[in-house]
Parts: sequence; structure tokens; C-alpha cells
Amino acid sequence: MEKLHIPYPVIVEGKYDRLRLLTVMEGQILTTDGFGLFKKKEKLALFRALAKKTPVIVLTDPDGAGKLIRAHIGSAIPKERLIPLYVPRIAGKESRKAAPSAEGVLGVEGQEAALLRELLQPFAEGEAPPRAPITKADLYEDGLTGSEGCTARRAALAEAFGLPGDMTPNALLAALSVIATYEEYKAAVHQLEI
Repeated sequence: MEKLHIPYPVIVEGKYDRLRLLTVMEGQILTTDGFGLFKKKEKLALFRALAKKTPVIVLTDPDGAGKLIRAHIGSAIPKERLIPLYVPRIAGKESRKAAPSAEGVLGVEGQEAALLRELLQPFAEGEAPPRAPITKADLYEDGLTGSEGCTARRAALAEAFGLPGDMTPNALLAALSVIATYEEYKAAVHQLEI
């Protein structure tokens, strides 16, 4: 069956949830790294920056941990920019795990593909136009890595996009690849005065 193209970023808890969604959809799927979201300010800043540009879909597990993570995201992003999706609370254990979760329910990764497809179908659209990638070579060529003053330039660029100024080059590249087109990136670099 053809995968759904989802134009909005989808936020899930972990890599196995992401892998499960990739079986039914194409698009941006970001993870919170579980409770890592509470420790990594870059993640929440990325989610805020995304929400300024587009609505975001939040799909967490139907347990207490999923509820806490969803609430944390909801406290950082305006409600009108959130699309909350919920999987049913089904007793069971994911096949990769030796024991059930603490609450004994299936997470996103344990859900049937048909159910996930049904949840995402209302948000699907036609084929997405190809997008020029922002690369490490671009960061280097634009004086954001490997040159004198690159740290200050990177901080200024990050702040121009509403991201933390102390992001590593790799974290900044990952964030920009999600929230900015190549043209938006180049325009922001051109505006740097450092």
C-alpha cells in the first residue's frame, strides 16, 4: 500500500515509534527521546520554531509517560498549532520487548499499521515538491564552522530562527533542515552582520 504523505511534522516519543510510522507515512517524524525532552532545550526550541511555521502533530503513547510528554509539548506550543492524535489504550506487549510496559499497554510502535494510517489519513496530501537540502558544506562555506568567528555567527543564525544560540553545528543543521528551506537559510545567512 502506498505511504501517506503528511505535510506536517509528527512528534513521537522514540525511535521505534518513528520506525513504526515510517511504515505508513512519508514526512518529518521527530522524536522527543522519551523524557529526554525535559533535559534537552534544543528539542523544545526546535518544536517551538516548527510550530511558528506549521502546525505539528503530536502522537505519544497512551500511558502516563506519554501524557506527561504531551503536556510538556503542549505547554510550549500554542494550542492552535497542535494537532493531537491519540492511539487507543490496548493491553499488550511490543514484540521487541521481553516484558510489557509499566502500564501493560501498547505504545505507538505496537499499534496496527491500519490504525495508524486511519489516524493520519485526514492530514495526508499529494506528492510533496522536492526540497534542496542544507548541508555541512553549506555551513562551512557560509562561515558557520571551521573559521574565526564561526561560533558567534552560528549563534546569531540560530537566534534568527528562534533556536538556542549555543547549539552545536550538527544540532543546528538538523534543526534548520526541518524548519527552513534552503532559500530561507541563505537569506538569513546573508543578513548576518557578525
